[in-house]
Amino acid sequence: MSIAADTVETMSPVGIISDTHGLLRDQALALLADCRPLIHLGDVGDPAILERLAERGPLYSVRGNIDREGACAALPSHRLLVINGRPLQLVHDVADVDERMACEAVLHGHSHKPRNEWRGEGGERRLWFNPGAAGKRRFSLPITLGKLWIDADGIRSAIIHLPL
Repeated sequence: MSIAADTVETMSPVGIISDTHGLLRDQALALLADCRPLIHLGDVGDPAILERLAERGPLYSVRGNIDREGACAALPSHRLLVINGRPLQLVHDVADVDERMACEAVLHGHSHKPRNEWRGEGGERRLWFNPGAAGKRRFSLPITLGKLWIDADGIRSAIIHLPL
């Protein structure tokens, strides 16, 4: 799979949100206020969510399994985003990760379960990051989003629980 990369330079944290399912909470917007760019990892549910996020700065999104019809159906299923020289693979479902795509981090959603895990050894280490779900609650899972700080020292990441 050959995907053209988008390239971003930023001094700000990168805000990551997923699985909004038609609900963009005010608390999520407040926690993402200092972030440029923003990333939505699918299951948007309502294109107005992408419009509201894009008002805050650059937005990069992928299509989730509920985004197969309407305006969100035009979103790509995969994206390669290079931030401050560090390649990130964006995909909704971790089962769809392209292992051939060179990247330092895989950002995914779908499960609604937050994940912040480094895997591999040496130069082949890769961050596997799922910000969890920021929209409608599923079962007893937390409502969360994520942030990345990307610079010459590497990638640092955090899962943030929404104060509900």
